[in-house]
Amino acid sequence: MEGRNETNIAEFILLGFGDLQELHIFLFVLFLMIYVMTMVGNLIIIVVVVTDQSLHTPMYFFLGNLSCLETCYSSTIIPRMLASFITENQHVSVNGCIMQLWGFGFLIAAECCLLTVMSYDRYVAICRPLHYSLLMNFKVCLQLVAGSWSCSFVINMILLIFILRLTFCSHSVIDHFFCDFIPMVNTACSDTHQIKVLSLALTSIITLPLFCITIASYGYIISAILGIPSTTGRQKAFSTCSSHLIVVAIFYGTLITVYILPETNEVRELNKVFSVFYTILTPLINPLIYSLRNKEVKEALRRAANKCALNMIVY
Repeated sequence: MEGRNETNIAEFILLGFGDLQELHIFLFVLFLMIYVMTMVGNLIIIVVVVTDQSLHTPMYFFLGNLSCLETCYSSTIIPRMLASFITENQHVSVNGCIMQLWGFGFLIAAECCLLTVMSYDRYVAICRPLHYSLLMNFKVCLQLVAGSWSCSFVINMILLIFILRLTFCSHSVIDHFFCDFIPMVNTACSDTHQIKVLSLALTSIITLPLFCITIASYGYIISAILGIPSTTGRQKAFSTCSSHLIVVAIFYGTLITVYILPETNEVRELNKVFSVFYTILTPLINPLIYSLRNKEVKEALRRAANKCALNMIVY
């Protein structure tokens, strides 16, 4: 720590994609389109799930929560990044950075929990259909969702308490497009060993067991699918299940690479690329993979469109 200026700083400088200065307009348009599609897709799912009685089932209850989560999730990162492309203002206050980190951490931990809950729901529906109404009644669903949000809130509050104890001084540059944990903590003047160990422990607790449960659930689901006598039904079910697994693998794979694997030069250089997958692309893909491909959702959207058209004709 010797040789550093111990004067506390008031703001950080987020470099973002500063090394791609000539592509800022292209990146702005690209990420704006992604953000708009993400918001529209997730908001449509929320509205349809809430308003259509036929979708008032455990699966769509979880999907509605996932869409709500990802609407908030995308809004913690992308709008600030889009503004920096236009204004070239890369400054963000220390408190603002900490709050963005906490919001991001809270929502991403909640998503890990919710994806696991959704995989368990599908496991019960496919592998234990006779017990589904008993095991996944409304009270249980409510408890699972509340537990997902509460668990992620408590874990990130613990981390926030330790972050607030850090001192940030002259080294205020963060080479990232949002206030991520490792890049921000590396700017601290105080000892960061304890908080890094804590973060690794909490991340491992929230990520690895949930990932294993999710994979195990889909393993049982695939085993049950292979026993379906109808070739068409087997192919359709396997296509849906495999698309879910691909999204889960990308989401968890990039998370584990960034937050759990040892920080090597190669990982550090690809940090932004990996972060784009779980912060920007996953919220865009999830509505399509989990909801908009479903026959029930398509039918609900068709009914909603017909109802809107009829109301327009009447008025």
